Amino acid sequence: MRGGVGHRTGGGPRGARAAVPLLAAAVLGTLAIVTVEQAGCTDPGHYVPVPGGYELVGGCLSPDDLVIPAAPAAPASVLPAAPVPPRS
Repeated sequence: MRGGVGHRTGGGPRGARAAVPLLAAAVLGTLAIVTVEQAGCTDPGHYVPVPGGYELVGGCLSPDDLVIPAAPAAPASVLPAAPVPPRS
């Protein structure tokens, strides 16, 4: 009986199903290491406790590198066009 339970219809090698994800993981891991090495940051920085939390000291970012968006304005209060009748 062809195509029944337990019959392999794919023509690929048996180990390819396991090897392809492992190869992809190895390539992505290597790319991540190369990216970090080329980032050019020699001091990753460290956190020190300060009153009210922690502060990052050192590192590759300066305060000018961070963009903090302005807080949104509070919505204006909306008044009904006509008085609301009381419920009965």
